[in-house]
Amino acid sequence: MRADLTPNSWEFETEALVKPTGFREYDARWWFGHPGSDKAPEINLYGIQALGLGLGTLIHELGIEPRIVTGHDFRGYSLGVKQALEVGLMQAGIEVHDIGLALSPMAYFAQFDLDIPAVAMVTASHNSNGWTGVKMGVERPLTFGPDEMGRLKQIVLNEEFEARGGGSCVRETGVFERYIADVAGKTRLSRPIKVVAACGNGTAGAFAPKALRAMGAEVIELDCELDHTFPRYNPNPEDMKMLHAVRDAVLEHKADVGLAFDGDGDRCGVVDNEGTEIFADKVGLMLARDLSASHADAVFVVDVKSTGLYAIDPVLKANGARTDYWKTGHSYIKRRSHELGALAGFEKSGHFFLRPPIGRGYDDGLVAARVILEMLDRAGTKTMADLRRDLPVSYGSPTMSPACADEVKYDVVDRIVSAFQAKKEAGETIAGRAIEDVNTVNGVRFTLSDGAWGLVRASSNTPNLVVVVESPNSAEDVKAVFQAIQSELARHDEVGEFDQTL
Repeated sequence: MRADLTPNSWEFETEALVKPTGFREYDARWWFGHPGSDKAPEINLYGIQALGLGLGTLIHELGIEPRIVTGHDFRGYSLGVKQALEVGLMQAGIEVHDIGLALSPMAYFAQFDLDIPAVAMVTASHNSNGWTGVKMGVERPLTFGPDEMGRLKQIVLNEEFEARGGGSCVRETGVFERYIADVAGKTRLSRPIKVVAACGNGTAGAFAPKALRAMGAEVIELDCELDHTFPRYNPNPEDMKMLHAVRDAVLEHKADVGLAFDGDGDRCGVVDNEGTEIFADKVGLMLARDLSASHADAVFVVDVKSTGLYAIDPVLKANGARTDYWKTGHSYIKRRSHELGALAGFEKSGHFFLRPPIGRGYDDGLVAARVILEMLDRAGTKTMADLRRDLPVSYGSPTMSPACADEVKYDVVDRIVSAFQAKKEAGETIAGRAIEDVNTVNGVRFTLSDGAWGLVRASSNTPNLVVVVESPNSAEDVKAVFQAIQSELARHDEVGEFDQTL
């Protein structure tokens, strides 16, 4: 297996290119390139075919029934990538059920709808044009974690393939319609809540407006036309450009709420009726309050990027709810929610995992939209802004991502973890306060004596670090804690520019 092939060469057209760093913690993601790109590809179609053969080999190795759902997101090259993946799967003797253009949660739904154990969804989610990847699983509603990804990487890079006969491919129809009906469910809003549905020209544009209208919402479409060049911004509900566009549309149309969906539809961002962006961890807290009122002893799982308010919220305490903080990553939170029998899991990035009886446990931005609208419908005269103001006050940063190469980012984070541990042991202060706790379950989350905290971790999907800050005091205090993090990052030459800052 080669990692050094150059495009426009004999070798690139005849051999498999697979860069090892594309095998990430819980899914696979590579720079594939696009016309006009001057960045070298990290994988080619023969490499994708090898990935399919490796995945099929792993399915047999795990003793899973050799049948799989495949789908692809709306990018100019995703169909070709999916078909190369399917060739590899069929080489391994897998029966492929292709659902066509899809959202990731539609592929997860198809596992249940078609009674098929495995899934391989070709998507780069919210990554910019030129990226590709695959989200995989063999145990619905879960997706691969580090163990499965580690073994898949070993099989592909060492070419430990086992080709078999019996592979085939079936083109499934009707899944789209059944998925939309399933998402909307029995929800019929008591009033026509006006919703701005923003899709950043990504795949969700073909899905979200239909699903929301089926629930009884009045929908204002924003960037719902499919355009894989993403002309305005990447479809990423953590990107402030996208959220600001939603804010402007909400205010212009006097909407009740704005909902922003990412490139493969498994995340949802929220802007309230006053144009204020509500980060997804706070939306999760709103939903936890609402759901725990009717589900006794509810357990919720949240990621370490999320607000500390879950641990001290008086409404959750009064409702007998309990919250578990866990590793960031859709696969981690999904699996942890499943293990604990949680009612729901929430990630600051906008993944919402609604488990039975509300959902099936996988992350679905449209199911999240449904429960948000149901909450708003139950709130009566209270607006989304009122529900936001009902929460305890805290001030948070957006998710900020300084560049850091995949090959070094984990080593850099290890050094940063050690640095903050040393600061605590030495009794050093940050922004004038003592370090109360250092949580290292996923990077480092340090908490100060008054509850303010900062997080630095390695991104699971891109060559970046991830930085988040929260304070109970003020927006200025968020900046003060952030400056302390910036000072530490400046000591590491491998850390580059931020995508966005305060």
